[in-house]
Amino acid sequence: MHHQLEKHYVNRVGWLRAAVLGANDGLLSTTSIVVGVAAASPERNTIILTALAGMIAGALSMAAGEYVSVSSQEDTEKSDLLREKRELEEIPEIELLELAKIYENRGVTKETALLVATELTAHDALGAHAHDELGINEMTQAKPFLASLASFFSFIAGALLPMILAIFAPDKEMIYYQYGFSIIFLMVLGAISAKIGGSKIGIAVLRICFWGTVAMGITTLVGHLFGVKVS
Repeated sequence: MHHQLEKHYVNRVGWLRAAVLGANDGLLSTTSIVVGVAAASPERNTIILTALAGMIAGALSMAAGEYVSVSSQEDTEKSDLLREKRELEEIPEIELLELAKIYENRGVTKETALLVATELTAHDALGAHAHDELGINEMTQAKPFLASLASFFSFIAGALLPMILAIFAPDKEMIYYQYGFSIIFLMVLGAISAKIGGSKIGIAVLRICFWGTVAMGITTLVGHLFGVKVS
């Protein structure tokens, strides 16, 4: 009988996190900036310039922040691996017993745990300790450059909607167009991310709609108050 491989979501965590955060942030932050400026000064040239500046600055900031964050994680992983490698060279017997204890704590008998630890150590000692002691594996390993690229391009993709609306939406209804289309696309993004990540779609959509409305509402209010003061 052919056995179908099980679906797991953990191997999507890295790229999914960066891509979803980037797209959501690109859409929401750029839209919020645009509606805030539109409430203060509804001139199309100003709105377009604001959307463009928000898109470029936000994408670069998101990419840089993701690179720094994931690089810190990578540095920590490398440091742990170097320390583990040194301990394997200096105290291999203790490390073997430590690995065996991990398997024993998972429910394996002491004899079997020691046998498994011995065989895995002979095959790839550092790999066994990295996976079972440190929790580092290929699926969850930090990749700063890829995470940075994913954040940059996903932010741009998310920011394209408010940018297009800034160019083509009617001046007087700019805020309503920005809010309406952004909420729809935020719902779509929330549903997609929930589906890919294996979580409940309804909760994800409600959460992103609520916070999206709050963010755009506050920036619209700020823009309106600022516009009133300068007029």
